[in-house]
Order: sequence, then structure tokens, then C-alpha cells
Amino acid sequence: MKKNKPLKVSIIMGSQSDYKTMRLAEKTLKKIGVSFETKIISAHRTPKRMYEYASAAEKNNIGVIIAGAGGSAHLPGMIAALTPLPVLGVPIESKKLKGLDSLLSIAQMPKGIPVGTLAIGEDGAINAGLLAASIIANNNPTIKKHLNNLRLSQTKSIKKKPK
Repeated sequence: MKKNKPLKVSIIMGSQSDYKTMRLAEKTLKKIGVSFETKIISAHRTPKRMYEYASAAEKNNIGVIIAGAGGSAHLPGMIAALTPLPVLGVPIESKKLKGLDSLLSIAQMPKGIPVGTLAIGEDGAINAGLLAASIIANNNPTIKKHLNNLRLSQTKSIKKKPK
């Protein structure tokens, strides 16, 4: 990792169709002011691209990887096997099993290769953005302030009594 340069988040997904969900992670990171990049990398269809990406992620100033995947959902686990960086897996909702297949594939990693697993679909993508921002905020006071302000705003938006 390069010194004195803020770390960024890398959002990756297995296919273009996953972007509908993963764009919510982008939107969340933008709101907090976290730098990010977005790429399509398929564990099954572009294994060489996946390997090259994961091998270079740390030297490319990536601090956290958010990996969205559907179906057998191997992308988060394969990336985690190739880099020491934190990997957050977002199960993409599928037509056949509503994302349960993806959730189990990402969550059931063998010991020694952890993947932080979020909720299925849109909630998972948003929470992955928030969690990635929290990780980056550990070493970035500006991001920590923005994240705290977002949480305070969220708290203030909850009414004390129903109308």
C-alpha cells in the first residue's frame, strides 16, 4: 500500500446484471466521501482477470473489497483466497433461489479464508458500503466524521411518536 494516500474501496461483481444491486454500494460510498472503483470480474468466465486483479489490489491502494456475486457466488471467496485485504461479500438475489444459494456460498467459507457476508440483495449492498466506509474510517478522520454525521442524521430522522 502507498503511504499518505487515502485507501479506496474496490467494488467488484461477477456480471453486468449484478450492477443493479451493486450500484447501491457506490451510492453509499459517494454519500460518505469514500473513493472507490467499480469493475466486472467473473470468477468463472474471467479467471485470469480475477487473479491479476486480486494479486495487485493491495499495491493499487485498495483498502477494502466489496464483491457481489450470484448463483454459486465464488467471486468473494476466490478474491479472499488471493489477497490479505478484507473482502465483503454481497449475495445477489437470484430468480431460482432468491439469493439463498449465493448467501450460503459466500457465508460458508472454510476456516482460514474469511469473507464478511452481508444480507442478500440491496440491503447487503448498502450495508457493504457502510461497513467498507467504517473500515476505511479507522485510518481516515475525514471519512470517520462523514460516517458519524450520516449516522447522526439517520438517528434524527426517526420520530419519537407516530403521527
